[in-house]
Amino acid sequence: MLLNDMHTNWNAADDDKRAGIAVLHTSGDGYWSRHVRGIRITELRVSYINEDARFGELCVHFNTDDWMPPKHGLIYSDRQFEAELGAFLATIGLDGEDVGYSEQGMQGDNYVSCDVGSKFLASWKAKYPEKFAEVFSACNE
Repeated sequence: MLLNDMHTNWNAADDDKRAGIAVLHTSGDGYWSRHVRGIRITELRVSYINEDARFGELCVHFNTDDWMPPKHGLIYSDRQFEAELGAFLATIGLDGEDVGYSEQGMQGDNYVSCDVGSKFLASWKAKYPEKFAEVFSACNE
């Protein structure tokens, strides 16, 4: 049963079949889904950084063979997924302390949208300075 009718317009452009960089799990306790499963994460992409680098958006892309919002609902608000994301970020040298779900309307068909704060952004900048500069510049021209 589709719990979020915003995600009924699935098309081939929404498919993400890339290999996973990690597997995160849902516990089925979210507002929008009761599915319990492992989901391959295909990419972490910072898509927005505000002018003082204290707020941004992290898009956590997932393989759509594992999770399709029209079939499974939204991952948004699942506590296990959010906790595992924070732990995964720590294993790759990123601060996940101020990473949490953004609002429901920001969730994508093939990614989970998360708000990030200055701790995450500082760690992202230290690890990926070129990517940080590119996104920061694009968002703050």
